[in-house]
Amino acid sequence: MKKAISHLKRSDPVLAAIIGRVGDYSIQFRDPDFETLVRSIVSQQLSGRVASVIFGRLADAVGGKMTPAGILKLRPARMRKLGLSGSKTEYIRDLARHTRDGSVIFERLAELPDEEVIAHLTKVKGIGVWTVHMFLMFALRRTNVLPVGDLGIRNAVRKAYALEEMPAPKDIEAIAAKWHPYCTVASWYLWRSLESEAQL
Repeated sequence: MKKAISHLKRSDPVLAAIIGRVGDYSIQFRDPDFETLVRSIVSQQLSGRVASVIFGRLADAVGGKMTPAGILKLRPARMRKLGLSGSKTEYIRDLARHTRDGSVIFERLAELPDEEVIAHLTKVKGIGVWTVHMFLMFALRRTNVLPVGDLGIRNAVRKAYALEEMPAPKDIEAIAAKWHPYCTVASWYLWRSLESEAQL
């Protein structure tokens, strides 16, 4: 990781200042499995604390071990009583069906390039590019992911680079051209610059 930090400091003075302020790189990884993706769906548009409570209830309801079979045994009405919205209930059940039927195979994902992982997972209802970007970064540990649609990244870039308006994805891509091949590391530092963490 020293190589990544050195590259980012050399190539971007703004990022160098953020790295100096934030300190050591200490990204927290999760396993690249069904449970992590369920957690990611639960977390969509929620604070980390609320998402954690709801995920905990769901884990308890399936007996602690998050599996497709365990999810599909729960009735949708029961899942909604745990605090999940109707749409998230549907998304999690769709992921469970895809995984059970073998159209989503978590064991294969580590071998696939980023674009193929995105194509593989976005066939599930409710899983968009943002969710897969988080999975690539925090579960598959890919070092060059740039989540241009993430609101935290957009806010951090606007603040760090003193932009008058919220940057569009193409603006972030232009600024990030010098970060490659370590966009994940740069993104983590940008999140930390806002004193918040991405919730996977």
